[in-house]
Amino acid sequence: MTLLNLNNCNPKGKALKDLPFMDLYVRIDAAGLGQARYRSPARDYSNNWTKVLPEKYFKETYEIAQRLISAIDDPDASFEYDGVRFRKSQQYLANGQIWSILRRINARVAALEELSVMPKLLNVLRKMGQRDGLILISGPTGHGKTTMAFSLLADYLSKLGGVGITIEDPVEYALDGPVGEYGYCYQVEVEDEDWTTPLKRALRWTPRYLLVGEVRTPRTAEQILRAATTGHLVITTIHAGSVEESIMGLLHLADQETGGAAKYMLAQGLTAAWSQTLTSTGPYLRYIFTEENNNGDPVRALIRDNKVGMINSYIDQQAARTNSPLTISPITGKRF
Repeated sequence: MTLLNLNNCNPKGKALKDLPFMDLYVRIDAAGLGQARYRSPARDYSNNWTKVLPEKYFKETYEIAQRLISAIDDPDASFEYDGVRFRKSQQYLANGQIWSILRRINARVAALEELSVMPKLLNVLRKMGQRDGLILISGPTGHGKTTMAFSLLADYLSKLGGVGITIEDPVEYALDGPVGEYGYCYQVEVEDEDWTTPLKRALRWTPRYLLVGEVRTPRTAEQILRAATTGHLVITTIHAGSVEESIMGLLHLADQETGGAAKYMLAQGLTAAWSQTLTSTGPYLRYIFTEENNNGDPVRALIRDNKVGMINSYIDQQAARTNSPLTISPITGKRF
C-alpha cells in the first residue's frame, strides 16, 4: 500500500491551479488515494508523456481524490476545483486500481485571432458565419477541436448576431448569455447520453447557429445533417485522422438512420470540413470548403458518388489558393 505524506506538502508553494498542465491523472482507490501524474500542455515532446506530480501538490490531489470518490457513480462529467473547471473521465483498471483523468478546461472562449490561424485562412473561416450548412472539425484528442468550434461560434454571434445553441456533454466553455450586441447563446448539457432529445428541442428554437459537442450516435449524425440542410449553420466535431475519414465516419453513422440518403444530405449541406493538429506555432489545418449555392461543386459530387477518398486532391488545391494573394475557388476560378 502506498501512502501519501501530506506533511511534506509546502503550504507556501504555488497552488495546483498555477501548475501548467493539460491533463491530471488522479488515483482514487483506497490503496493509492491521491497519487497523481500530469501531462504538459506544451506542443513538443513533453506533451506525449506524463510526469509524477510534485510532492507539494499532494494535499490538493488528496482532496480532489476524496471528492471524486463521492461522485464515483458519475464517471464522465464536469468537475471544478479551486476555480478551475475540468472534464472528468473515470476508469477501472485490470489491476484493481481506479483512476480519474481530469482534462483542464479554459472557461474563457479564445478569440479567433488568438488561435494563430493563418490570416488569409482566418478570413475564410470568418466569412463562413454568413452561410448555412455544416462545419465538420476533426482531429486527434487534445488538438483543439472544441476550442476552435467555440471560437467560431463566439465570433459569429458577436459579429453577426443571432441565436446560438450548444449541445454538450459536459458544457466545456462558458458562453451562455449575451454575445456581442445582437448575439445570444443558450447552452444545454446532455443527460444520460441522450443527444436526440436536446437536439430536437433546440431546432424548435430556430437557432441561427447550432454547436454539437461531438458526433457519437447514428441519430445525432442524422439530425445534424437535417439541421444543416434546413437553414442552420451547424458546427460539430468528430474523432478522425483526416478530412476523408471524418466524412466517411459521419456518413457511416447517419446511414444507419437514413437508409442510404446520408450522402445526398451531406453533399447538399456541407460547408467546410477540416482536420487539425496543434503545433508549436498554432493549429495546422487540412481543409475543404464547398461553394455556396453550387450543386455542381466537385466535392459535393464526390460525396454523392461515394468517392470521398478522392477529395484529397481538392484539399491541396484549396490550400494553394488560400495561400495566394486572392482567395479563389479552385473549381470556378471565382473569388469566394
